[in-house]
Amino acid sequence: MEEKKVMLRLIKGDLYKLKTDAVVIPVAEDAQLHENEQVILLTGKTETAGEFRGAKGDELTLYNLPAMKSPRVIFLGLGKKDKIDSESLRVLCGKAVKKCIKSSLKNILIAAPSSGKLGMEIKEVLEPMLEGAFLGNHIFDKYKGEKKNKPLEKVDFFSEQKVMINFSGLLSQVETVCNGTILAREWVSTPSNCKKPEQFAKNIASIAKKGSLIIKIFDEKKLERLGFGAMLAVAAGSHSKPRLLILEYAPKGAKKTVSIVGKGITFDSGGINLKPPGSLEDMKMDMSGAAAVAATLISAAKMKPKVGIIGVIPIVENMPSGEAARPGDIVTGYNGKTIEINNTDAEGRLILADAISYVLKEYRPDILIDVATLTGACVVALGEKIAGLFSPDDELAEKIIQSAKKTGERCWRMPLPEDYRELLKSEFADISNMSSSKWGGAITAALFLSEFIKDTRWAHIDIAGPAYTKKETDYCGAGGTGFGVRLLCDLIQKL
Repeated sequence: MEEKKVMLRLIKGDLYKLKTDAVVIPVAEDAQLHENEQVILLTGKTETAGEFRGAKGDELTLYNLPAMKSPRVIFLGLGKKDKIDSESLRVLCGKAVKKCIKSSLKNILIAAPSSGKLGMEIKEVLEPMLEGAFLGNHIFDKYKGEKKNKPLEKVDFFSEQKVMINFSGLLSQVETVCNGTILAREWVSTPSNCKKPEQFAKNIASIAKKGSLIIKIFDEKKLERLGFGAMLAVAAGSHSKPRLLILEYAPKGAKKTVSIVGKGITFDSGGINLKPPGSLEDMKMDMSGAAAVAATLISAAKMKPKVGIIGVIPIVENMPSGEAARPGDIVTGYNGKTIEINNTDAEGRLILADAISYVLKEYRPDILIDVATLTGACVVALGEKIAGLFSPDDELAEKIIQSAKKTGERCWRMPLPEDYRELLKSEFADISNMSSSKWGGAITAALFLSEFIKDTRWAHIDIAGPAYTKKETDYCGAGGTGFGVRLLCDLIQKL
């Protein structure tokens, strides 16, 4: 799986003389967003177009304007100035790129608004615009015979001289993180028959070995020898054997180590508790946490933060068969805790429990974060665009919220009430993998994981909603969204 790239550039000069297939100009409904005189003159041409006011979603294309080398100028509305934020800019650039792809253009130029006019820092304006353009240019058509659309070859950003000088390094950073996001997207969108656990682990490792990462893969025999009882129980029903993949980024002089653990169910049938029709078709996406963690490690190896990172990725397929774990079975997890399996479709927490226990024992990280498409209950609570954040650590939770706000990968902090632990009690084992109540499933799933954390600083991010989209969005096609990669890459810089 190759990284997809679009050439991003920062340019200045005479806007009228720059050769490009389209000039894209963001416009506000109630204020001028630009300081460049040429851009201001062009936006003035929208005043005679009654159908364009600069409202959010407004579009206007003017063709063959006098003295312009570009054959078209596209105006896109941002709405009222006080409502414009980083995500608005990210969305606008994604929409611009997708619009131009559908028109079979090859290169475009986007006029960046003045940071002073918006009352934002230059980076707050430029970074999300670069991200929106890059991510909006991704097309997943690997399995289509006819490739109807082609990505743009080049996206230029017309900006000020000081931006050219001070933020040229931002381009490579955005490319690195967005390539990671696209990598995660493609892994998630790949059908389950093409990413069975052995294949998926090998594919990640083949890409990871190009960077400065230490790679370990445990097969089913080693997992059995080490005592990964919960993980092996989930894998028992499938002919495809489980794998535990460890990616380690270990810079010299690192004063802190963070572990990120990602759920990697390459297909989730529900096991003996088989999912109903309508809930099975998209279960190739149940390894979105694993994809996000792997892509974050691969991106971090290029960005070279001063923090040590241990990526732990349990990979299994959850299938029903004569060998599958049954409701009522009791298994022993890696840390010795016995678990009664009261629902085989509550499998993600089982593989995460063993992976968490292993990394805490072997690596003793300062911080542990797990990322998982864990519960449908979280989607019920927060919808399809917001992840649930669970953590007893206020400082860590706040840093995650800050990164979520910056990247547009939204998280909402959820409670971890102690009295809800009662719902996980088992008459026959140390703990049940399923709550005795049908309510609050995202909370009890997080509480189950917390039983394996001990005293390590920890956060759990349930990405069941935003990890996958059935329809194209402003800067993402249908399929995997790569949710979590940009958030984690930003967070690592804060830790």
